[in-house]
Amino acid sequence: MSAVYNKAGLSFVYPSNWTIDESEGGEGQRGAVTAQSGEGAFWTVIRESSATEPEFAAQTALEALKDEYDELDAEPAMDTLEGYELCGFDTNFICLDLTSTALIRATRTRDATLVFFCQADDREFADVANVFAAMTMSVLQHLGA
Repeated sequence: MSAVYNKAGLSFVYPSNWTIDESEGGEGQRGAVTAQSGEGAFWTVIRESSATEPEFAAQTALEALKDEYDELDAEPAMDTLEGYELCGFDTNFICLDLTSTALIRATRTRDATLVFFCQADDREFADVANVFAAMTMSVLQHLGA
């Protein structure tokens, strides 16, 4: 089953057994919404000012991960979804003795720069990768290209 999040200019579909956490934005941000599985996986969308370059936003997210995890591997990545070009990184690192994968993607819309961040340990990632992609696509579908 699925649920719909629809607040503050963001709308997306997510699994109904996941929890939602909203946070106020910091400087230059309009806020963030995180959907969390019960197993530790999470997906976040952050709304930043449309003046923020997507490449800068993705790089900033990568730097935050590098500050958190000493042995982090990152590869640049590009995707096109719903007519939006998304730039970012695919990363791998060790957390609590488990290898984890995090994907960072950013794109500019008509009124914001959106940063998508999803993370799960590698045992769970294969199971939730399609959920992450569907939630990201859902946000972009609701915006219209």
